[in-house]
Amino acid sequence: MSTHRTRPAAHQLRLPAATALVVGSVIGIGVFGIPAGLAGFGPISLVAFVLVTVGALALALVFGALSRRAGDASGGPYVYAREAFGEFAGFLNAWTYWVTAWAGNAAIVVALVGYVEVFVNTDHNRWWSLVIALVGLWIPVLVNALGLRSMGAAQTVFTVLKIIPLAFIALVGVFFIRPENFGAFNSSGSDGWTALAGAGALALFAYLGIETASVAAKRVRDPERNVPRATVIGTLISAIVYILGTLAVFGLVSNAALRTSTAPFSDAANAMLGGTWAGQVIAVFAIVSGLGCLIGWTLIIGEMPFAAAQHDLFPRVFLTERRNVPIVGVVVSTVLASLLTVLAYTSFDQVFVLVALLTVFTSVVPYMFSAGAQILDLVRGRGVRGARFARDLTIAIIALAFTFWALLGSGQEAVFAGTACVLLAIPLYAMTRAARRRANDLLPEPTAEAASSPDARLGGPLPAPDAETEQRAATLESVR
Repeated sequence: MSTHRTRPAAHQLRLPAATALVVGSVIGIGVFGIPAGLAGFGPISLVAFVLVTVGALALALVFGALSRRAGDASGGPYVYAREAFGEFAGFLNAWTYWVTAWAGNAAIVVALVGYVEVFVNTDHNRWWSLVIALVGLWIPVLVNALGLRSMGAAQTVFTVLKIIPLAFIALVGVFFIRPENFGAFNSSGSDGWTALAGAGALALFAYLGIETASVAAKRVRDPERNVPRATVIGTLISAIVYILGTLAVFGLVSNAALRTSTAPFSDAANAMLGGTWAGQVIAVFAIVSGLGCLIGWTLIIGEMPFAAAQHDLFPRVFLTERRNVPIVGVVVSTVLASLLTVLAYTSFDQVFVLVALLTVFTSVVPYMFSAGAQILDLVRGRGVRGARFARDLTIAIIALAFTFWALLGSGQEAVFAGTACVLLAIPLYAMTRAARRRANDLLPEPTAEAASSPDARLGGPLPAPDAETEQRAATLESVR
């Protein structure tokens, strides 16, 4: 292991791998179940999906613009909020995003277990389900520990493999669509605006992760150029797969059957090709998709505390790297995800559901700060002027409005739990400030002899401090 230092370009992610990181983080195992959740709203949910896609693309462009100014600084939303709104805002973003990442990994692996149990543990023994889940959490840690190059290669392969079945259903399935399967345009039983809001909140889950290339900017080659491109390209690929795939499933499976489906893409494949073998093949790809998603997010859960630790907002042990991967952050975060998974499988099921909903709220908070940071930069004149200024400001306002809509649509329980999480950041930040103040007090004062020396009185050089004092001073200076 080693502490933070610059790595050669050969050990960084190129554009394809950075794009795969975005696609792999966005398109997880949830995509294989989203059509079933949207079926309760009917085809009006496709309209909601398009609206959410517009908001997601606006956010992607915002992240792209902000990442150009941030260069190779890792942390994404943390860096943007800290620069625009100050240290506490940065800490709040780092904290909420970190909770989103490791709690989200617990949710992903629980969904992954359901597809694994198509083939093993078919009687769903809870203890064996827990074993499968823990193995699913720690395999991505091993892949990341092998180094950034291995992680990037694995992510690219997993992304390609997961896109194949989804693209097949999306592109070929349209030729098998039966219009009667769509059902009523709005089958939610509520008015159109309410249905759009409900379906939009669910569709929001689909786009969590569009910022991952900016979070891992330090690991990307030529980040000023490749991070914006990877973010936008990855979001576009995900949007096409999501919208066309959901449209095809809606037309291949009847609305009534889709409402109760546990594997809608498997059901769609069976409707296209007949029998059950096609659905089992889709289940294999769902497992691949889940593992690929976990590999990407396992890197990301280490990046946020790594970035915050550079400014002493997280313990400096999070700066430890192994083969250009923030290994301490990865391990600590996976331990927390494992504990949450154990809790979900052994006793308090509702606690897990609540924490899963919490991830929606905690992910929207960094998005909101990032859109606000872009608006502030533009207003301050740090961005562009003229027509480009109007364009960028419009995009940033759309992204900010989208985050408010997503926040309101995340549900009462998520808002309550998310607010509690945000308030928890206040005492944690106070403790961090107190620890830094104590460290500052430990810096030695200059001796009376040194202070009265001619050099000191004339503003000249004081005696050189020892190595330990230099290190402490450099640390405090980086914080200031």
